[in-house]
Amino acid sequence: MFAENFVGVDGLRIRTLEEGKGPAVVLLHGASLGSSADVWTGNLAGLAGHGLRVIACDLPGFGLSDNPEDGSVAYRTRFVLAFMDALRLRKAHLIGHSQSGRIAVSLALEQSERVSKVIVLGTGSLLPPLRGSGKSDAAEGEDGAVMEPALAETRRLLEESLFDTTLVTPAALQTRHRMSTGKNFRAFLERRRASSGERKDSKPESKQLWQRLGEVPVPLRLIYGRQDRGNAAERAALATALHPGLDLHLIDRCKHLVQWDAAEEFAALCGSFLAEETIGRT
Repeated sequence: MFAENFVGVDGLRIRTLEEGKGPAVVLLHGASLGSSADVWTGNLAGLAGHGLRVIACDLPGFGLSDNPEDGSVAYRTRFVLAFMDALRLRKAHLIGHSQSGRIAVSLALEQSERVSKVIVLGTGSLLPPLRGSGKSDAAEGEDGAVMEPALAETRRLLEESLFDTTLVTPAALQTRHRMSTGKNFRAFLERRRASSGERKDSKPESKQLWQRLGEVPVPLRLIYGRQDRGNAAERAALATALHPGLDLHLIDRCKHLVQWDAAEEFAALCGSFLAEETIGRT
């Protein structure tokens, strides 16, 4: 059974869920309204069973963690290293869901001495765009909500992320709704404002992050739901054509919350990959 605790990071009170012993794996949830460490509660035991110390946290502005002054993705990227420092982790595996897949890949590219391996889960913006689409994906985590959602709206949004909508139990729905309202909704609006500013101030890059997957200097595995939004299956095929040898897995009968739709297969794919003895890429 996992343990729930709180740790101080960068002046914020951060909630953590932890289970197991062994090499550390930090689970990073996505940025959609209502996201929190709770998206991993059905996966902690399965991953820990592979001899891993599995740590999930509510990122700043999510769940039961404090809201930060800075709502940007850049801040959350820096936060991951500060969180590792607070737990005295010199190095860790990273699993990033949705927008946090970008965070995990960015850290592997920029701070490879702190990252052992990376697993990307359902990050649409790390897949090439379809011809004529003009962009890699809609901005992850920027739902169109302008008002705090009612319970029925929270249910609709959660069901959109799942192939098996029976997984939206009353308890799961109540948790998601709790994490979508109050201070969490205010933080969501701040993230959207910060994201708009980041895009406006950003300079054109010579390469997009999806074009740099072959440069990632640590072992990398990508996992997507075949039925996920944004033509994920078609774009996954483009990614493997662009990067021959890319370790990419499509799981059938899964949408965006792959770790819910296919918990056992997710744990097997992650556990076997993270437990492998590998020589670091150069």
